[in-house]
Amino acid sequence: MSAPGLRSSFQLGILFLLLAWTGIPRTLHAQLSTQDHLADPGFWPTQAAASRQDFIGPSGCQACHAEKVASQSTNAMSRNLVHADGRDDKVLSAHQHLTFSVAQYHYLIESDARHSLYSVTDGKETLSWPLLWAFGTPRVGQSYLFKKDDGRFYEARVTYFPSLKTLGFTPSRDLTAPRSVEEAMDREVPAAEISRCFGCHSTASNIAGNFNEATLIPGVTCEACHGPGAKHVAAMKDFVAGTQSPGTSGIFNSAHLNPSDQVDFCGACHGTWWDVKLSGTHGPSTTRSAPYRLVTSRCWGTKGDARLVCTACHDPHQPLQTAASDYDRACLRCHATSAAARLTADHPGKACPVAQKDCTSCHMPKVYVPEMHDNFTDHRIRIARAGESFPE
Repeated sequence: MSAPGLRSSFQLGILFLLLAWTGIPRTLHAQLSTQDHLADPGFWPTQAAASRQDFIGPSGCQACHAEKVASQSTNAMSRNLVHADGRDDKVLSAHQHLTFSVAQYHYLIESDARHSLYSVTDGKETLSWPLLWAFGTPRVGQSYLFKKDDGRFYEARVTYFPSLKTLGFTPSRDLTAPRSVEEAMDREVPAAEISRCFGCHSTASNIAGNFNEATLIPGVTCEACHGPGAKHVAAMKDFVAGTQSPGTSGIFNSAHLNPSDQVDFCGACHGTWWDVKLSGTHGPSTTRSAPYRLVTSRCWGTKGDARLVCTACHDPHQPLQTAASDYDRACLRCHATSAAARLTADHPGKACPVAQKDCTSCHMPKVYVPEMHDNFTDHRIRIARAGESFPE
């Protein structure tokens, strides 16, 4: 294990002891932080690749997996990073004049088919820069990066929120009393953070330990989750030619992981239990990290359950389902449908005395997350009661 991994393990061990004194659930012993997973051998999401030539892009996968590639392109993850202009981006093309104000500072994003210009003024001084990248989707929110003359990345102080239909402070970046127009406008983003941001919003952005903006693939495409595909394509060609066995396909499939690791796999970008704890995030804001909340569910058990992993409900190759009824099939894999039914190892869950449909509307309530100005589904599966405090 590398030195960063050792440091992370040391921090994790200390935190584990502290949490043990306060009653850490035994169900979480198998979960790891993303940094520890990355320090282990083998592929893991956001991992740096040795060479850009190891990637073939979605078109290279399409020859054998045309249907999967086509359907995956309709999933929001494939579009969670786009060039910030009125041509590529649906938010900026639909809202060509976005504004926001706080105190004497006025924010404006104006877009056309060529570019989006971000400006901030206090009435005396005005600063403007063209936006480069838009992170996020029209359903949840969209934040922006741009560069100044120094070539460094800066994060716009404002984000588009669909619930507001306009701009608001970027989460955790609000400044009610900036000292200058420049401070009101942006935050310089360190190189390590840039690598992490693009690592979760694009494919093939981290090459040989360096961020590679010029040749990255915007959005989460096949190789972001299955690993670089060039060796796989070569191996399959050899297999078809009869010169190699299929056992050395050179591609990763997270379905082969144990349940805890499957949830951590998605948690590489959505937040594992340890990622959230090490970050210091608490309260309703943790609802944004579905893997973190999921493993605190009582029904997760001591070793996890394959029927409860993220992909048991969400197919990353398909658009997100949003109706409560869409998930009843997953709940009924464990729960009986009538009080008279005998509980078995396959169906250990009692029947709900209230209803046998729209399960998530009661057992996975919506939680309002203030910094996102919207409600998020709480993946801590439970019997939720009206007026209860947020369960940590």
